[in-house]
Amino acid sequence: MERRRSKAEGAGITIVDIARQAGVSIKTVSRVINREDGVGAEARARVEDLITQLGYRPNVSARSLSSRRSYLIGVIFVRMGAYHYISEVQLGALRACRRAGYRLVVEQADESESDGREGLVQALRDSRFDGLILTPPLCDDPKFLDAVETLGLAYVRVAPDRDFGRSPYVFMDDAGAAQAVTERLLELGHRRIAFIDAPPDHTAARRRREGYLAALAARGVAVRPDWIMPGNFDSLSGFEAAEHLLDLAEPPTAIFASNDGMAVGVLAAAAKRKVSVPDELSVVGFDDTPAAASAWPRLSTIHQPVAEMAEAATEMLIEGFGDKRFRGRTVVRQLDYDFVERDSMAPPHGAASV
Repeated sequence: MERRRSKAEGAGITIVDIARQAGVSIKTVSRVINREDGVGAEARARVEDLITQLGYRPNVSARSLSSRRSYLIGVIFVRMGAYHYISEVQLGALRACRRAGYRLVVEQADESESDGREGLVQALRDSRFDGLILTPPLCDDPKFLDAVETLGLAYVRVAPDRDFGRSPYVFMDDAGAAQAVTERLLELGHRRIAFIDAPPDHTAARRRREGYLAALAARGVAVRPDWIMPGNFDSLSGFEAAEHLLDLAEPPTAIFASNDGMAVGVLAAAAKRKVSVPDELSVVGFDDTPAAASAWPRLSTIHQPVAEMAEAATEMLIEGFGDKRFRGRTVVRQLDYDFVERDSMAPPHGAASV
């Protein structure tokens, strides 16, 4: 009688080998791989240890043929221009998928579409995704979430801003991070601190603005409306905002941009006008992209654990597949940020650091 074998990708180890060495049935190994219930803690740990030791990698195609799952996870973006953010999300999600034997597929929603983003919804309807990772601003679109739930797809959101009880999610304290940046500038002696905002539908950027305003209010520093400039997350919008701010009769001594791309644009505007950074102008960004460390002067910024958030979200999604209560269940993980101080900030002229 011919024995069916589930070949590992790029290796000769099979689930038969794992079962034999662990002293369990092939079905037990399959349940562990698929994160299903019905396996004791001791047996599960033994199988998982052997999978790691032997370097077993399940064949996704074979698994999907023998189960109701596709072993495909979709990560959904709206804006594809924030390249560092997108690549970090993909990197983190990919790490979690590889560990669990899943495949990652990237989809983009058309920004021009409304009413539930019908084009993407139709693509999801035709796909075989087991679940989705949703990023801002799509993760806060109620019509789109309604459509995803109607399709019966499990999902985990990254950094949502509302309906927190609707699904599991992962987030970072953007408001707290922005408040820490502003407080540090205040400690250095700055009082004229400008802020470059982001698109209004980007909820994380809104929280950054709230953190900035909260820090100024706590110190009794009044905010002039012309200190807050719109931006679009790219360096050109940061450059144009900085040009306007530096043209003010009383220009700011510090500019806090809500992402690194716009902060790099501020550095360019300062260089054009021969405004010395940080001697005459302090500049701070947000995200800690590669550009922050390679710019000159090196940019002070908030390190946002984007890859780690996406990895945690994907782990939560995969772990929830075996839990019938997963949909509609609120599981939350908060990850920490780091304030990376480099060369782009200093006390303003005539002010001492507090």
